[in-house]
Amino acid sequence: MQGASREAYAAARAQLDGLTDAGALATASAEILAVAGLLNAEPRLRRAVSDPARSGEERSALLTGLLSGKIGAVAQDLLATLVGGRWSSASDLRDGVERLGVEALIVSADRAGDLGEVEDELFRFGQIVAGDPGLAATIGDSSKPAAARETIASQLLEGKAKPATVRLAQEAVRGFGGRSFSGALTRLVELAAEERSRSVAYVTVAEPLSDADEERLGAALAQRYGREVALKVIVDPNVLGGVRVRVGSDLYDGTVFRRLSDVRASLAAK
Repeated sequence: MQGASREAYAAARAQLDGLTDAGALATASAEILAVAGLLNAEPRLRRAVSDPARSGEERSALLTGLLSGKIGAVAQDLLATLVGGRWSSASDLRDGVERLGVEALIVSADRAGDLGEVEDELFRFGQIVAGDPGLAATIGDSSKPAAARETIASQLLEGKAKPATVRLAQEAVRGFGGRSFSGALTRLVELAAEERSRSVAYVTVAEPLSDADEERLGAALAQRYGREVALKVIVDPNVLGGVRVRVGSDLYDGTVFRRLSDVRASLAAK
């Protein structure tokens, strides 16, 4: 989002932060995401409700008039605030509605005390899919109907994960934010962590870390970044040994595989 769009989104997000009813937020999330789908499918409507020639009040009235009686008061109020802001482009508004729906669900899980579990379940689901090339290819194939791929994700998670996890996994299948399935799932894990004021550290090792090692690594990263860090451990025998840690754009690679690669590169250069 560009500057003006970020300000418009921040106003709606501030309103969302003031809501406490987990059930009402979950319902509002589903309704807002349905509106995001409508805006994606209807370019003329998308342009109309982001038209800078109209006042914010006019744009809000246009959308709420269209949706009156079809969505609840919580979703309607949040969307009215969102649409009433100044948007840099129609696509920014569409993306803002989608993100608001996702963040409403994340806040709902937080209010219910489930967000830590949801965050971990999303990460583990991503690891399960990545570990099965056939499944990864099927779920990540954007040329296939999203509904069929969402059904697969739901069947894998139903009864084994929180309802919010299932719904967020479906959003990942749909390509949240225009991303690939794996990219969308990673972003959703990060948004869940951000809601709990944490950074995410992806830790790749050849063998599982002990609880004590995880605790020490988490403490060291928290000291470095000045906030709590949620560790997401990926076991990959191909790294041979050592640890690779990625936090945002920062990468610390102390794996044996990396050191061997550096030696081979050095020898090849001679």
